[in-house]
Amino acid sequence: MASLLTLQTQPTPIDYVALTFLSVVGATYLSRGILWDQPDPYRHLLFERPQLKYGTGSAGNTEKQTRNIARKLEETNSPIVVFWGSQSGTAESFAHRLAREITLRFGKNTLTADLSDYDPSSVAEIPSSRLAIFVLSTYGEGDPADNTIEFWDWLNSNDRNGEKKAKIFSSLRYFAFGLGNSNYKFYNKVIDRVAEVLDAHGANALLPVSRANDATGSTQEDFITWKEALFTFFRESLGFEQSELVYQATLTITPDQSIEPSTLHRGNPKHNPTPVALPITGIRQLFKNSTRHCLHIDLDLSSTPDLVYKTGDHLAVWPSNPDEEVSLLLHMLGRTHEADIPLSISAIDGADFEDTAKKVPSPTTLLVLFRHYLEITALLPRDILSTLAPFAPTPQAKSFLSTLASNKDAYAAFTRSNHLTLARVLSASGSQQWTSLPLSYILETLPALQPRYYSISSSSVVSPRKISLTVLVLSTPLLENPTVSIPGLTSTYLLSLSDIPSTQSTSPSPSSKNGDVLLPLPSYTNTLLLPLESESESETATTSPQQSEKGGNKNKKILAHLRRTPFKLPRTPTTPLLLVAAGTGLAPLRGMLHERRQLLKIGRPVGEMILFFGCRSPEEDFIYKEELEEMEAAFGGKLTVVTAFSRFGDQRKYVQERILEREWRGRIAGLLVGGGGNVYICGRAGMAREVEGCVGRVLGEEQGWSGERVEEWVRGVKRRGKWMGDVWG
Repeated sequence: MASLLTLQTQPTPIDYVALTFLSVVGATYLSRGILWDQPDPYRHLLFERPQLKYGTGSAGNTEKQTRNIARKLEETNSPIVVFWGSQSGTAESFAHRLAREITLRFGKNTLTADLSDYDPSSVAEIPSSRLAIFVLSTYGEGDPADNTIEFWDWLNSNDRNGEKKAKIFSSLRYFAFGLGNSNYKFYNKVIDRVAEVLDAHGANALLPVSRANDATGSTQEDFITWKEALFTFFRESLGFEQSELVYQATLTITPDQSIEPSTLHRGNPKHNPTPVALPITGIRQLFKNSTRHCLHIDLDLSSTPDLVYKTGDHLAVWPSNPDEEVSLLLHMLGRTHEADIPLSISAIDGADFEDTAKKVPSPTTLLVLFRHYLEITALLPRDILSTLAPFAPTPQAKSFLSTLASNKDAYAAFTRSNHLTLARVLSASGSQQWTSLPLSYILETLPALQPRYYSISSSSVVSPRKISLTVLVLSTPLLENPTVSIPGLTSTYLLSLSDIPSTQSTSPSPSSKNGDVLLPLPSYTNTLLLPLESESESETATTSPQQSEKGGNKNKKILAHLRRTPFKLPRTPTTPLLLVAAGTGLAPLRGMLHERRQLLKIGRPVGEMILFFGCRSPEEDFIYKEELEEMEAAFGGKLTVVTAFSRFGDQRKYVQERILEREWRGRIAGLLVGGGGNVYICGRAGMAREVEGCVGRVLGEEQGWSGERVEEWVRGVKRRGKWMGDVWG
């Protein structure tokens, strides 16, 4: 394995009497509504798929047929449906893997269902002769995934407004698996709440709810363990006959040189809303005296007038896979010479092609599929290795994969020092090429490439036609081999678009006695943003964007789309704010501070603000340091910045520790309780959870409240939207 390539993955109520009608109309027009943080009445359109919701035919009841899951199961002769609710794509991937394996192992046609594609009420119509499986993720403060919102709202509304004894789910037999992270306070809240309501209204849970915990890095193994228990239940309690897993293709991939190049899909993501190309106007390094990278990226919205963001929103950035990983995969498949040949992809007669069709387009090329549509840099799960083994070119390669697939400990040990992407698995199992591995298997097995979401660090009031991002370039070393690192796919891709020297350090593993390890960065190419004549693999595979484009950021673009968030300033700018951030968690709070400063500039009063900000060292990663110092002076006492440095001599502290200091306790209690202030926390989930505990402790001691009173207060402010978090991990 030593020879493997080192790669990886708010203004407020104004004195309207003093304003004329014309000024109100004019301000509204010029701001396009940006100044008012009103609910977006079209937010749901971000998550709908109109072509699926309303069907493609003209029959009067097409919508009902398309949106009724019970009817869909009958039409497709599917006794089992796997519902998925996914934010990052993991739950979606699990659902597709599970459905396909059930079909192949038990001969039961299994349908996968995006919850946003069906009327929630139709779930209650599923008869007892069929089975439902829910694979649902939880993110943030116990929030459902975007595509689960309609079902979530309907379910909770019926539970609140309907009679508890109304057994609307009396015919539903189901299984449930949740994806969550115990670093969050509301760990796996979504699957637990769904199961609670289903059971209260008569549903029959055939197995206890099972949960994955991303905090321990065990999500894949948690899923495999649950899946094994599910299959045991199928055999022993339902009498399903299980057969050996034999691969059956659901699609054909046909080379067709007659296809015109202009008709080929070149990498445009299959997503709603459709991503747009945003020009980069500048990228600069925020860290000082550091071999790590943190980027400030400015993007121009001038050419996209329909793209209107609000302070606190997210931008989803679509990456490309690293050229080296693409090249290695093509080589190990023995298909480098086929990379640019046009391909036509279609379903085999009788096969369900719907799931794969959502991932990949047709016609296209193999190079584009590997570069833009499939997560080829993802770690291959253990259960996937068992389906890959039959295609091994040698007995030794088959034995190698079978051992890793069947032995949990062997797999864990191997992945502590080796990153098992598909290309690397093929390479690690021997030097021979896997020429018998069907392309259909790869398209059916690998998950779809997903965007990565970044909190916008600019203010829509200050710069409505410019978006800024603050991006930490990630790089995770393998536990037992720090010379091999897994770079963050999108953050490293963004770094490659800059003129910053292309090296990246990775902090050593806990067991390493060495300092940071400098590693070369991979090169990336976004074919969709290149001229047609620059698409060949020979020209792009070994050339990084910064090497091929001199002269700064000219003509560089990224593909992106917006995601609305509730992380917004209060409508009244005199509301006090407690802001807490660590690292790049400062990003959305920076936008909020810029917005309040703009209000101050035009003579509007603003409330008191305390910002607790934490990083490693003031000399290394104190991002926006000069900007914050200038802001603190400009606000004239309305803003206090309190810093915490976790790796700075004898002054090592975290933001939660500084919140507990006597100097700040009275001000925090006065700001939140006496002043009715809002709380905004941004950073890692573990930090956010500890900050909540520390703020609660401060209020309890300063106000003389009991623990129950503190919890009641926190629940109340969260319910009223006065305590908000933008957290991850």
